[in-house]
Amino acid sequence: MNTNAGEFLDSLESLDALGRPLKDLRISVTDKCNFRCPYCMPKEIFGANYEYLSKQSTLTSEEVVRSATIFRSLGISKIRITGGEPTLRMDLLEIIQGINSIGGIDIAMTTNGSLLTTLAQDLRRAGLGRLTVSLDAVDDTTFSKMSDVSISLDRVLDGLESARKAGFQPVKINTVIRRGWNENTILDLVDYCRKSGDIVRFIEFMDVGSTNNWEMSEMIASSQLLETIQGMYPLEAVSPNYMGEVASRYKFSDGKGELGFISSVSQPFCSSCTRARISADGKIYTCLFAVGSSLDLAHELRNGSTHREISEKILALWEKRDDRYSELRSSGPTKFTNDEKIEMSYIGG
Repeated sequence: MNTNAGEFLDSLESLDALGRPLKDLRISVTDKCNFRCPYCMPKEIFGANYEYLSKQSTLTSEEVVRSATIFRSLGISKIRITGGEPTLRMDLLEIIQGINSIGGIDIAMTTNGSLLTTLAQDLRRAGLGRLTVSLDAVDDTTFSKMSDVSISLDRVLDGLESARKAGFQPVKINTVIRRGWNENTILDLVDYCRKSGDIVRFIEFMDVGSTNNWEMSEMIASSQLLETIQGMYPLEAVSPNYMGEVASRYKFSDGKGELGFISSVSQPFCSSCTRARISADGKIYTCLFAVGSSLDLAHELRNGSTHREISEKILALWEKRDDRYSELRSSGPTKFTNDEKIEMSYIGG
């Protein structure tokens, strides 16, 4: 597998139509989730009778690992496992072990944290390097409102503690801020992370998918959140860790950690986006706000296409990529604004 992964890296590496390299891959391993966060999987749409992808239409663990191997040969060095909720996938550890065996890949995962108490140690042993937990509040009332399920906040906080003990330090905490819902919790989250050593990243409420009832009026710009936090704790800007890092980083002046802001609405970062995405059913998307699949990878994997043939199709797709939805949105309504975009539960955040 290692030989195949590097066999034609130099000859096939490419840039998209706007000069952006292919460096990062997000793989959704399931469209199922045990939360019903209104900005992602609102209960009125994703209810008890909602029809999820069948097992047959979801990529197998072997297909996920083969996909990762192909992308590794194209220069990918970072893979993030997403969902839905990836920890609901029974063979998740097998997937992570398989990707880890390829070599040269930094493996991360985003989860709601509800199953980390039992899984954190095994995830670490399997080869998971970094962990991000989606957590929109650290008080019971707001947490219940934002997750819209009966799962307790304590269960997630216990999972975070298990993750730290397993060696995931720091854990990154992703918090979507929605006006009228949870903006009053930001200082509580900051205080929590200053004590725990985690890194909170505040995310602007985005128009991902077509079912979250997004309204610009419910988006609070990162600059406003920054001002609020600086009123309590002085902050200093920090340089990005790498090209394409989406979070603007700040450290506390007193040395007690850092935080970040992901501002795709108020400060689009399309120009540095190096990510491709694979949905749970094996479709490749070149943008979080895509309105249609770009390549049916599952079909290629299941119909005899070789490693090289699939690689060349991915590169051809990437070379035509000119996605910059957030930049276009920020300049006014676009022809994509009202189109039905892929739901976040299929391709992760």
